[in-house]
Amino acid sequence: MAADDRPFDDDSADPTEGPSPAAGDDGEGDPGRSLWHGLISLAILVALVAGLLLAVPGLHGVAHEVSHMKLGWVLAGVGLEILSCIGYVIAFLQVFERAPIRFGARVALSELAFGAAVSLGGAGSIAVGAWLLVERGGEPKRIAERSAVLFLITSAVNVVTLVAAGLALGLGVVPGPSNPWLSIAPAAVGTAAFVLFLALPRATERLAAGREPGRMTTLLTETAASIRLSEQILFRLDWRIIGAIAFLWCDIGVLVVCFAALGVVPPLATIVLAYQIGYLSNLIPIPGGIGVLDGSVVGMFVLYGTSATLATAATVVYHAIALWIPAMWGTVAFVILRRTRNRPLHLRPPREARRRLRRERRGPDGVDPPAVEQIKDSATEPQGRA
Repeated sequence: MAADDRPFDDDSADPTEGPSPAAGDDGEGDPGRSLWHGLISLAILVALVAGLLLAVPGLHGVAHEVSHMKLGWVLAGVGLEILSCIGYVIAFLQVFERAPIRFGARVALSELAFGAAVSLGGAGSIAVGAWLLVERGGEPKRIAERSAVLFLITSAVNVVTLVAAGLALGLGVVPGPSNPWLSIAPAAVGTAAFVLFLALPRATERLAAGREPGRMTTLLTETAASIRLSEQILFRLDWRIIGAIAFLWCDIGVLVVCFAALGVVPPLATIVLAYQIGYLSNLIPIPGGIGVLDGSVVGMFVLYGTSATLATAATVVYHAIALWIPAMWGTVAFVILRRTRNRPLHLRPPREARRRLRRERRGPDGVDPPAVEQIKDSATEPQGRA
């Protein structure tokens, strides 16, 4: 069977057939050099920021606060960032559920590394993961669809969090400034975006129905399919949605404990809203968002009434943790992927088959052994190149 018939998520695919040779074996288009250059740029920018904190008299207060942060809280932030990365791995494996766990985790971590070190943004780093999957024999069309779904479900968690925090603050449920422009307005924007997200499939399908077959029709149809699949994942009872939630909330938790390390923690809704709105600056193509992200997040904290010095100190330390943990961990994962790309890849059986295997393993003595062996065989047949 050709590689185009072997998507990583297609439950109907024959698990005993492997993909064609990877497209990237000749080394062309390998983004490893971009990652290396991004890490170098990131290190230079971090050094410049550190130099500014020490050299500019107006920033001496920030440097003093950073130097007196409680180490235990900072280490807790490192732990939370690791949990955030693990959350993203779980979200990735929920979307690409037939990908081998170890391989899928390495692809997900590679995406995080590119997102941290290279000026790609969220969608761009996911595209790197799609490239790695297609290289290993995934059908480009299905990989692109599933990659879009991964981006949409993580974005949806962000929007829901923004709406919940804005409404809670605006309605006085949680402490914080009562200015409606800083609470109700962000919630209204988030609600409008989420409603548009839910309504878009029907609108795109109507547009596609009235057009002649072509690229635009295909784009509209595939957009509708990606959003509908995202809705299924979001609203289906599945413990793995915790991954997308942990990816965001553990990262926010890093910012919370950085404030705790300073001894002053602003209201949670304030932290969430400043974080969410400030992160919009990541659309500007700067490696790691150094300077740009810090300035926008600090600016939002000041609008919400937080001390500029404390906000800057907490944000700088948070940003360092949020950049270097995924950048270094993901770089190691990416190097391993490149070095092992010629090894056989074993796709996992469809989820229902895995559930059936677990039930039979826990079942009575009357389990049909051939049925169990058949499922085992589907999980261990070579699937291509790793």
